[in-house]
Amino acid sequence: MSRRTIARAVSLEGIGLHLGAACQLSFRRAKSGAGITFCRTDLPDAPLIHALAESAVLTERRTQLGEDPVSVHTVEHVLAAVIGCGIDDIEIELNAAEPPIMDGSAAPFVEALLSAGIIDQSGDVKYLALRRAVSLTDGDSVYEAVPAPDFELNVSIDFPHASIGRQQGCYRVTRDTFVRELASARTFGFVHEVDALRGKGLIQGASIENTIVLDDDGVIGTTLRWPDEFVRHKALDCVGDFALAGARVRARITASKPSHRGTVRLVRAMKEAIAKETTVLEIEDIMRVLPHRYPFLLVDRILEIEDGKRIVGVKNVTINEPFFQGHFPGHPIMPGVLIIEAMAQVGGVLLMGTVPNREDKVVYFTSLNNVKWRRPVKPGDQIRFELELLQVRGMMCKMAGVAKVDGQVVAEAEMGAVVREK
Repeated sequence: MSRRTIARAVSLEGIGLHLGAACQLSFRRAKSGAGITFCRTDLPDAPLIHALAESAVLTERRTQLGEDPVSVHTVEHVLAAVIGCGIDDIEIELNAAEPPIMDGSAAPFVEALLSAGIIDQSGDVKYLALRRAVSLTDGDSVYEAVPAPDFELNVSIDFPHASIGRQQGCYRVTRDTFVRELASARTFGFVHEVDALRGKGLIQGASIENTIVLDDDGVIGTTLRWPDEFVRHKALDCVGDFALAGARVRARITASKPSHRGTVRLVRAMKEAIAKETTVLEIEDIMRVLPHRYPFLLVDRILEIEDGKRIVGVKNVTINEPFFQGHFPGHPIMPGVLIIEAMAQVGGVLLMGTVPNREDKVVYFTSLNNVKWRRPVKPGDQIRFELELLQVRGMMCKMAGVAKVDGQVVAEAEMGAVVREK
């Protein structure tokens, strides 16, 4: 499946919900692999803030990315629109710290994105796909995420107010269902909370034009778009917060009384669980990561990956290897330098797996230290390579590797490497 971005730029403007400042927001096309980023054009050097759970600050009543002053607040509705429209790569320019709240839903952002045109572009789609269940409790918020082929939400809320009470909704998040069932659901709040929240510097831009406001008797000054608009909006918020996975989600999420803080913590827990799982990459997957081809692709399978930590891969050695024709006739031995090259390629898979826009990048090895060959490798052997990252500085790293056949060490080395543009 292709990655998606927008065909042309499109802008909206309004005031922010919590900070109450005027803001112009522009959606702009981004290159493949860039992901979702915010650009604060009102700050020196227009810094970029990546929409990732690692950048999120656990704040009250909203989703915040980055620490002040290089931050963006209340991004959940914008992100929900991006994810709901199936967009992978986009830059969101802001000339203030908070996007405009518009009508309190994601619908105005969806309309803008659809009017800009959504197009395919090259590059591999990333998925956050669970292999086991992940559960989390954060205060009153209770979550369970289980493996599923699509992104599904089962959301329930319970408020002691006659107009809300207990509501539940189940949604399979596709572009059609998001636009039809969730995008227009508006944020809501209660009159009795106004003074306390404004005392904390929140809801400075809230009004009955952009928020469903409830007093003791019911909804003030508007008509609900659905009887269960409240739970639909909570589901919309969840979609926006799941944008912080940095990938398309493949899981069934059950969320009871979800909060922004709780959902961000769940995304982090899911990413951590996946990082700890063993991963198998077949040759087709490896060829999407490494640029090497016959006769110089020397990795057959990846057995385990822990992102940013370690990797295990194998090379099956057969008599059909071209180097055996001359090394040596009648006494076939795999050249030691090719054993180290195969080890380096396994390490390259570990590095390239976390590099954005990897189709434009290549790994160069810059140093070899403490290289030792212990035993010869012959046709019929399977070499198992085990590598660990020792140090990472930007695009440079050091790693240590060992090669084994039948549990016996045949070679070992320490390597330095750097990721460069092709």
